[in-house]
Amino acid sequence: MKRIVYREWRIPPTQFWSILGILAAVVSMATLAFGYMEHTGHWVSGMNNSVVWGTPHVFAVFLIIAASGALNIASISTVFHKPIYKPLGRLSGLLAAAMLMGGLLVLVMDLGRPERLIVAMTNYNFSSIFAWNIFLYTGFLIIVIAYLWTMADRQGAAFNRPVGIIAFLWRLALTTGTGSIFGFLVARQAYDAAILAPLFVVISFAYGLAVFMLVLIYAFDEDNRPIGAKIMRRLKNLLGLFVAGGLYFTLIYHLTNLYGAKNDGFELWLLTNGGMHTFMFWVGSVLIGGLLPLGIIYHPELSKERNWIMTACGLVIIGGLATMSVVIIGSQAYPIQMFPGQTILESGFFDGVNGAAAPYHPTIPELLLGLGGVAVSLIITVVGVRVLQFLPESLADDIVALDEELLGEEAFAKPA
Repeated sequence: MKRIVYREWRIPPTQFWSILGILAAVVSMATLAFGYMEHTGHWVSGMNNSVVWGTPHVFAVFLIIAASGALNIASISTVFHKPIYKPLGRLSGLLAAAMLMGGLLVLVMDLGRPERLIVAMTNYNFSSIFAWNIFLYTGFLIIVIAYLWTMADRQGAAFNRPVGIIAFLWRLALTTGTGSIFGFLVARQAYDAAILAPLFVVISFAYGLAVFMLVLIYAFDEDNRPIGAKIMRRLKNLLGLFVAGGLYFTLIYHLTNLYGAKNDGFELWLLTNGGMHTFMFWVGSVLIGGLLPLGIIYHPELSKERNWIMTACGLVIIGGLATMSVVIIGSQAYPIQMFPGQTILESGFFDGVNGAAAPYHPTIPELLLGLGGVAVSLIITVVGVRVLQFLPESLADDIVALDEELLGEEAFAKPA
C-alpha cells in the first residue's frame, strides 16, 4: 500500500530568510502606507465620494474569494472521494487560512476608523449582508483549522469527512456572501444582480486553484521534490474548467444586463466607452484572465510544459485582479441614475450625469496596502510549510493514488 510522507520545506536557511526578508519589507511599506493614510486622511488616496472602495478592496476581495477556492482541493479529496488529491489537502487548508487572514487585514486597514471594528463585531444589523459576513469569515477560519487538525492528527482522522463536508458547505456560503455584498446593493446599476453570487463562487475556484498551483510548483521545485504528470494534468484541466466557467457566468451577467433596457447605459459605457474600466474588462479580465490561460491549458504542446502551466496560473491571477477592479471600482465609477430618462437633476457626486464616470486613479499607498495583504498571506504560508509538515515528500506518479484506489487513512501516515 502506498504511503504518503509529509516533510517540512527544507530549502537552505539563507534562501528561507531571504524570502521572509523580502515579504517583511513589503509588509513594512504597507504599514507605513496605512499610517500615512490613517494620519493624513483618505483624501490622499484615489478614492472619492463616488468610489469609496478602491484598490485595497480589489486585493482584499480577491484574497478572500481565492481563500475559498484554495480549499477546493481538500474538499475534492474528502467530500468527493478523490484520493489523488489527498496529499494536497494540508497545503490547501494552509493557503485558505493564510489568504483569508491577509484579505481581512487589508479590509480592516482600509477602513476610515479601523479602531471602531469592535463596534461592528459587537453590534449586528442582520438586515445587512456585511453583518452576515463577519460570521462567515470567522467561522471559515475556525473550520479550516479544525479541518487541518483532522488531516494531520490520527485522533482527528475519524472526523475528517464530517468536518470536510462542513468546510465545503461553509466556503460556498462564504463566497456566496461575498458576492452578495455587491449583488444585494440596489443603489448601483452594475450591482443589484443575483448572478453575482454564483459568479463569485465559480471564479473563486479558478483564483484559488491558480494560487495553489503556483505555490505548490514553486515549493516542490525549490526543494527538488517530484510532481508527476498525472497530478499536474488533473490540476491543469481543473483550472481550465473553472476559468471557462467564469467566462460563461460573465457572459450571462452581461447578456442579462443588455436584455433589460434600464441597463443599456451602463453596458454601453463599460463595454465600449469606459476608458480604463473598458480596458480592464476586455484586456485584463477576458483576454489575460480567460482566453490566454485557456489557450495555454488546452494547447497540445504548451500544456505539457510546467513553465507554461505556471504562466497560465499567473495570467489567471492577473485577470482576477482586473475582474475585481471592474466589479468593485468600475461599478462605483458609473454614475447613479436617480430617475430613468431624467438628465436635469445632478449632484456633486456625479449622480444623474449620463456617461460621465467618477474619476479614480489608484495611488501608491493604496497599492502598497493591497500588496501588504498578499505578503502577509505568503509569510503565513512560508513559515507554515517550513516549521510544520504540510508538504508531501513526493507527488510522483508511482506514489499518488489513482481515483480507483480506495486508500485508508493509514496510507497517509506521518513519518516515523
